[in-house]
Amino acid sequence: MNIEQARFNMIEQQIRPWDVLDSSVLALLAVVKREDFVPPAYRALAFVDTEVPLPEGQAMLAPRVEARLLQELKVQRHETVLEIGAGSGFVAALLGHRAREVITLENRPVLARMAADNLRRAGVANVQVREADGRDGLAEEGPFDAIMLSGSVSGVPTSLLAQLKPGGRLIAIEGAEPMMHATLYTKQADGACSRTVLFDTVAPRLDGFAEPTRFHF
Repeated sequence: MNIEQARFNMIEQQIRPWDVLDSSVLALLAVVKREDFVPPAYRALAFVDTEVPLPEGQAMLAPRVEARLLQELKVQRHETVLEIGAGSGFVAALLGHRAREVITLENRPVLARMAADNLRRAGVANVQVREADGRDGLAEEGPFDAIMLSGSVSGVPTSLLAQLKPGGRLIAIEGAEPMMHATLYTKQADGACSRTVLFDTVAPRLDGFAEPTRFHF
């Protein structure tokens, strides 16, 4: 496989057509080597429009979803970012190239180690991987300029929205199959959060977040 041709095709045939038009995001995807964050057994899937399997039944998001979330979060170089769901560390690496500092939380030890190892090998020094349950965020080290949930939840807890600075943004994929919505929350000066639905997609669930009560008759 010609890796650079495959990377180019991923960007031009999958990501750009999915309304990812920010030139800085596209340039970053050409630089950060996604194949280095994919388990060796699935290396051939690094640039395919699909979720890539990770240990313990987890998965990397499809490349176009990763790219679109990154674009919509609009992280700036002076900002501090919290990611929930480190996975293989690839999204954290992308965030690290755009932010001043990133903390990524992962509750599965095998994935936390994988992410930390991948980030170290990639030379991304401004990302910390913490083995921790992400559902409550990291209030003691907030507030944050931006928070990304790298997976889906039924709804975003108010405890996470409380960890945003004024003007801060949180992006998450909310809802249930067969259709979920990528949603952007923005903290207003008065402490309230506006909510904007960005696009429809489906993504694997993040661990530990509450599900709606199901009624049985």
